[in-house]
Amino acid sequence: MKKIARNPNTHKIKLNRWTVGLAALGLVSLGAMAQPAPATPPAATNAPAPPYGKRANEGFWKRLDQAELEQAGTASNPPPDTNAPPSPQRRIGAPPFDSPPYPDGDWQLGGGPNVIGDPGALRDSPWPLMQAIYDGPNGKAWYDSRIQLYGWWTVSGNISSSHDYSRSATPNFPEVYDERPDRVEFDQGVMYIERMADENQIDHIDWGFRIALLWGLDYRFMASRGYINDVNLLENNHFNGFDSPMMYANLYIPQIAQGMNIILGRIISLPDIEQQLAPNNLMASHSLVYSFDNYTMWGLWTSTKLSPNWLLQVGLADGVDIAPWEHQDPGDQPTGSIMVQYIAPNGKDSFYVGDNSFNNGTFGFNNLQELIESYSHKFSEKVWTTFEAQYMWMNHCTTAPTSTVPYQDGFFPVHSGTIAEGGVVNYTMYRFAPNAFLTFRNEWWDDGGGARSGYASAYDENSIGMQYWPNKLIMIRPEIRFEHAFTHNGLESGEENPNGSGVPFHVSGPYDGFTKQSQITFMCDITYHF
Repeated sequence: MKKIARNPNTHKIKLNRWTVGLAALGLVSLGAMAQPAPATPPAATNAPAPPYGKRANEGFWKRLDQAELEQAGTASNPPPDTNAPPSPQRRIGAPPFDSPPYPDGDWQLGGGPNVIGDPGALRDSPWPLMQAIYDGPNGKAWYDSRIQLYGWWTVSGNISSSHDYSRSATPNFPEVYDERPDRVEFDQGVMYIERMADENQIDHIDWGFRIALLWGLDYRFMASRGYINDVNLLENNHFNGFDSPMMYANLYIPQIAQGMNIILGRIISLPDIEQQLAPNNLMASHSLVYSFDNYTMWGLWTSTKLSPNWLLQVGLADGVDIAPWEHQDPGDQPTGSIMVQYIAPNGKDSFYVGDNSFNNGTFGFNNLQELIESYSHKFSEKVWTTFEAQYMWMNHCTTAPTSTVPYQDGFFPVHSGTIAEGGVVNYTMYRFAPNAFLTFRNEWWDDGGGARSGYASAYDENSIGMQYWPNKLIMIRPEIRFEHAFTHNGLESGEENPNGSGVPFHVSGPYDGFTKQSQITFMCDITYHF
């Protein structure tokens, strides 16, 4: 995020509800409509004003309202503030991307928000909630603490060629997260409470933490068996709920190699081009490759920068998508992770490859053994591409619930034994404006045992989308998506309704209640940051 240029002479702005609405959509600039106050005498020094305590005499809600209005009239990519104090120079060079509009400024790397060699501070470009806190009477204490409070709301809607709710409560499935067609959904409301360690400096140990609190439809795709949602989701399949996909502490030790970051707690699984959290994705929808792999893990991970170009991640978790105290599940066992990243000296290529989760592979709630590889290349300032391939499996699978595995994060497969699935996905981006880019996604995914999608077939999916930031606070992502299952009858028996009604019907594909092999979806989501 770039620092917002703030002019103390534009605090008093007369606005009406239409002006605010237009500013929220990025159609007008509040700054351009402000009436400047009388000029003030030049300061005795050119030193910048401290970034805190500027409205200490105003109430919190007034400060928050002013911060939101100010940032709603600010471009997502403003020019640098010449009055801002100089930022520390990163040990690893400039980021390869602007963020926004892209989800991140650095090459994709899982296991926490920190990049070794980066200062890791949002406090010089805060979101409205944090700006209101900084501007208050205790602003200096908050600024010095490096603790941040921020988040977003994401709402989406879709129109689909699948719409028969009589056969299924989720006619779009196996497309996720937009399982229900022709609806507007509250996807997620998220609050982050975090402190990012300064991993740019090399003279002292630093620490951090993150707690992510999420409410909405998307809680369905991050459940750990034994934690919070066994009844709400695994037993009752409710469409809205709460989860906390990240809860961890981290310690940065600069004296080990060129810096080591240690994380302890619950994280979103290390690799993947995508995440469950809306602002971290290149498109509004998710690929099939991502939708059915590992989600969250509990454990201990280290990321060690071996050289300017190489980074090693090693971890020990308690299974995959399972709470450490859920001992009856066969997947509750020590599970290793090892990932390696290489970034080319010119900064245009990134390889990220390894084994995300390995143990004995015994069939459990989501005891996936996952090999995964990502490669990304930056062609120019306007064009770049990222590619991911994965292969997963479980052993000794059963086709029906057992006493130790009563639920699946997915489905029980159509045959027993060892079940494997995998696929490849490519994203290619074209940036056509400072605040917008197009994305082309193409993928092939094979769920040969039906353990992930509930339908044994190979799939093809192709999408075109756009990401647009009308201002600093709002992100809009429209897209069109087509997908196809190659197998005509991907169930072990097509004579009984897979939804459990016992009513016979002909199975011809996974979509629209097992009646179609193909599906087309138009969808759009809107994210508002606070």
